[in-house]
Amino acid sequence: MGVTVFTDEVTGPIPAARIFKAILDSHNLLPKLIPDKIKSIEVHGNGGPGSIKQINFAEDAPFKFAKHRFDVLDEENFLCKYTLIEGGIIGDKIEKVVETVKFEDSPNGGSICRITSEFHTVGDFQLKEEDVKIGKEMALKTSKVVEAYLLKNLNAYA
Repeated sequence: MGVTVFTDEVTGPIPAARIFKAILDSHNLLPKLIPDKIKSIEVHGNGGPGSIKQINFAEDAPFKFAKHRFDVLDEENFLCKYTLIEGGIIGDKIEKVVETVKFEDSPNGGSICRITSEFHTVGDFQLKEEDVKIGKEMALKTSKVVEAYLLKNLNAYA
């Protein structure tokens, strides 16, 4: 097994506390904002560490579902760490994906999101950045939809 790590930094117009609250409520928010991509999100547990979120994708998606286990949830420091444990890209080449997401306020009133993705591969499979390009693009598009919603609905997650 090997581990390939990618890091990203994304800036946005929403303050860290507000965007983090929206992320915590993603199981309610995302199926409403992008029903053509996400059919539903089920939460098994209390939403904290150890809980499982299962994302059920729309019929035309490349995957039927993805299950994430929350490992760390630090609401005070706007940090969460979760592991993709089933569905999605998990299979004969990828064993699991561990994501750490940390939001910080930026000087311009928005936020900076730092993401570390650890892809745990099976055997001697070597993952390249272009292999995860589609997933990164989908995540960025989703974050832009959430930002647009929050900019339009100023009282949401305030």
